[in-house]
Amino acid sequence: MTALQPRLASGIILLLAIWVCWISFSQIPAEAFLFPRLISVAFVILAGWTLARTFLDRRAAEGGITRELVKNFLPGVVVAGIYVFFAAKWLGFYTSSAIAFIVILSLFDPAPHNQVRTWLKRLAIAAGYLAVMYLLFSVVLKVFTPRGLFI
Repeated sequence: MTALQPRLASGIILLLAIWVCWISFSQIPAEAFLFPRLISVAFVILAGWTLARTFLDRRAAEGGITRELVKNFLPGVVVAGIYVFFAAKWLGFYTSSAIAFIVILSLFDPAPHNQVRTWLKRLAIAAGYLAVMYLLFSVVLKVFTPRGLFI
């Protein structure tokens, strides 16, 4: 694998991080976007560091992006994209987060899908995840979350 592939991927991720950061700093009211601003700045710093490492590290990255790797990650990326660009605004943050989490957990959980016990486990994990998200965003950080059709 050439050194171009990790540099190109890191460069694209840095551009995406800068775009997300710009969006978070251009929105008003400012207090509603404090948490996204902090996260997006951290995203830019980490993406910049990763890009710098691709130029400073003389060894070529091992393995690279293979068709198998893309096939493994693509379903999760598609679900996350639908969540970020459509579902969070249409359904509401917590409802769409629950649906996206359960779908992604179901896609990547190796437990059988035809047993009630495994579905109860997935639902319990999702409920715990949502409880932590609610406490973190609404109670501790007092962040405004997208409101939609549901909560």
